[in-house]
Amino acid sequence: MNITPLSPAAFQHSLLRWFKQHGRKQLPWKTDRSPYRIWLSEIMLQQTQVKTVIPYFGRFVERFPTICALAAAPIDDVLQYWAGLGYYARARHLHTCAQRIVADYQGEFPRTLEALQTLPGIGRSTAGAILAFAFGESAPILDGNVKRVLCRVHAQTGWPGLRPIEEALWKIAAQYTPRHQVAEYTQAIMDLGALICKRSKPDCLICPIQKHCLAYQQFDPQQFPTPKPKTSKPTRSIRMLLLINDRKEILLEKRPASGIWGGLWSLPECSLTEDIPYFAQTHYGCQPNTKPLLSYPVIAHSFSHFQLKIHPIQLWIKKWSTPAVDSRALIWYNTEQLTPIALAAPVKKLLSTLPLQKM
Repeated sequence: MNITPLSPAAFQHSLLRWFKQHGRKQLPWKTDRSPYRIWLSEIMLQQTQVKTVIPYFGRFVERFPTICALAAAPIDDVLQYWAGLGYYARARHLHTCAQRIVADYQGEFPRTLEALQTLPGIGRSTAGAILAFAFGESAPILDGNVKRVLCRVHAQTGWPGLRPIEEALWKIAAQYTPRHQVAEYTQAIMDLGALICKRSKPDCLICPIQKHCLAYQQFDPQQFPTPKPKTSKPTRSIRMLLLINDRKEILLEKRPASGIWGGLWSLPECSLTEDIPYFAQTHYGCQPNTKPLLSYPVIAHSFSHFQLKIHPIQLWIKKWSTPAVDSRALIWYNTEQLTPIALAAPVKKLLSTLPLQKM
């Protein structure tokens, strides 16, 4: 039997009927479809699972209930409430975007695809989601779940990260996106990918479009989408220095705005070959005392493009002065203090597990 994908109208009808009974309608950003909450959720959900995002979203909107509140907040506060979600450029773009919307659009989101895409951190799919969910405008989206559904329905080969494949999927997505009930349809196709057409072990037998899925006809839906070509990740190794003064405070350094952990507080770093006491004194104005160095177990941290091996070293400091680096980017931090700051994830984990009795 030769199976062909459903017509756009039949595809929409099948998804909407399934969504009415099985869709996720109580997600916290769906109960109030303000442009601000939709935009925030879409940014948080990039490369992050719903179950991880939900508690972050709740804390974030409690602290920054409006786009004006977010725009007016210090970037350090924004990063603090983002810490742990990863991909910190998203938080910096979020903050900059909020300031742009307040300054250029009087705090109101623009309502065209073109204008939305000029804003920091908003690409075509995020812009489409804002238009569909917040304004009911007919605009396609193409997040990871939607790509997977469309690749399987059409047995689309080729890694979706390649421009020709992505453009083909955008055309399919546009054909299926309705003019009416666009918010419900958009949530339906996202939910289908998340709940039924999963990356591994898809539940094809209960899928509302199974009979018209070309990948199912070929007996192996998990071959689609074509995976990204594998490349081996390089490994980097660094030392993180726990420089501790006689008040049991630890020296923290603010990371540059760009790069890994951008804008977060971290520990001073050096190579594995550095003379640590000399490095601490010349770079941070810290004169070590006579206590021996203490090494902690290596911490492995994975990034999208490399693996990082962190070698923590503890060093007691008896004197410190103005260092050679910008002193505004340094603080002495008491791990028992109540004031929260935005810490890089492995640093937060390390500081929470330090054997303080040895310090």
